[in-house]
Amino acid sequence: MTDEFERCHGFPPGANEVRLADHADQVAARTLAQDSIVPADLGTFYDSVGYVTWADVGIGYFVDPAADVLLRFQQYGAVDVGAGQKEGGLVIGSNGGGLSYIASPGGVIYRTRTASLDEPELDQVADGLRQFLELLEQSLTRFVADGEPGCL
Repeated sequence: MTDEFERCHGFPPGANEVRLADHADQVAARTLAQDSIVPADLGTFYDSVGYVTWADVGIGYFVDPAADVLLRFQQYGAVDVGAGQKEGGLVIGSNGGGLSYIASPGGVIYRTRTASLDEPELDQVADGLRQFLELLEQSLTRFVADGEPGCL
């Protein structure tokens, strides 16, 4: 993606990477996994992947490191995902437009409609983490092919 980026866009690419988890990421992932609101596949993901930063795919896509997710949860608590959920969800990332991605305890991934998390309005974007990651991959593939990232 970055090979032709500067020629196409007129400025150099920013950070665009998927970083493997290091020991600190894995410790944070295990701490997160001890809480009942964390979907099992999210713990598995964070045991292998440290974070995803695609700053130049459309307005940008970011899957935060487990340590950031844990810190946000410890400081602010879970986000109300409604839909009859007993427990809230975890903010796991964002896009460059200020919208957040939230994983519910059942694994569903939501995106906020605004940058506020106080009383968020949510749209379901994926049935689970696997589908969410596939949508991210499709956004990258489409961006490389035609410069359009899709609507994730």
